[in-house]
Amino acid sequence: MTTTEATPQASATGRRTVFLLAHTGRPAAIRSAELVVQGLLRCGIGVRVLAEEAADLPLPSSVERVEAGPGNPDVLEGCELLVVLGGDGTLLRGAEFARRSGVPLLGVNLGRVGFLAEAERDDLDKVVDRVVTRAYEVEERMTLDVLVRTDGHVVHTDWALNEASVEKAARERLLEVVTEVDGRPVSRFGGDGVVCATPTGSTAYAFSAGGPVVWPEVEALLMVPISAHALFAKPLVTAPDSVLAVEVQPQTPNGVLWCDGRRTIELPAGARVEVRRGAVPVRLARLHHASFTDRLVAKFALPVAGWRGAPH
Repeated sequence: MTTTEATPQASATGRRTVFLLAHTGRPAAIRSAELVVQGLLRCGIGVRVLAEEAADLPLPSSVERVEAGPGNPDVLEGCELLVVLGGDGTLLRGAEFARRSGVPLLGVNLGRVGFLAEAERDDLDKVVDRVVTRAYEVEERMTLDVLVRTDGHVVHTDWALNEASVEKAARERLLEVVTEVDGRPVSRFGGDGVVCATPTGSTAYAFSAGGPVVWPEVEALLMVPISAHALFAKPLVTAPDSVLAVEVQPQTPNGVLWCDGRRTIELPAGARVEVRRGAVPVRLARLHHASFTDRLVAKFALPVAGWRGAPH
């Protein structure tokens, strides 16, 4: 993980512009978007949104609308920041835009946990102020590059910020897999699947599957079996330059690959999924210098009563 000072992009007009992405299905997100837009416009900062979301948001005519699609691959061009209002799913959607453009993402949590978020709903005034004064730092988070092979041929490539998970497609059947690290087999087992995660994703699906919490400053890859029927199917933490692989066995039913729970592809029997450190990171805007330990305790409401700390 690398932290740098904010270095905003310049728009074609020279005006500062912020992109806003919101979960328009949530009333809280609509109200929050209205407050953020009003605050930014009042300070002379332009706002851009997706045209598909604009109809659901109370926006003045001065807000720029853009179409997302193959004909407009970089909707964040000229923006200095991507502000995302929503839960983890909306933040991961925002990460897709952020990775493609290199624009930092600033998340405002409107969901339950929101480990990727930097602020909560009650912090909107502070968020606007920090954006206006550029009082934030930018942190690079490791991603995953994922490829799928069948019969030795690459048939699909993808990426993930949190995790790439190989899972069973049929609820009533186990998925038989062999796991591999750096070209050597580790274990064969049947179960619900395997999660390959980044440190950022260690508090998401990998955590739910029994994996360790890894501090973002640690550069590593995680491999976490899901409900495995095996004597040795423990979570593994490997070097950041390792290559993880999961081979779906020929006699097993089809599996599925999920990347960040957003993009999926079917895995036929015999398919091989390879996961390595991503070539392109995701940049997150940070407002606070609080330690990850404090964030962990706050997000999971961990009991710390009785702690006295080191003697002075």
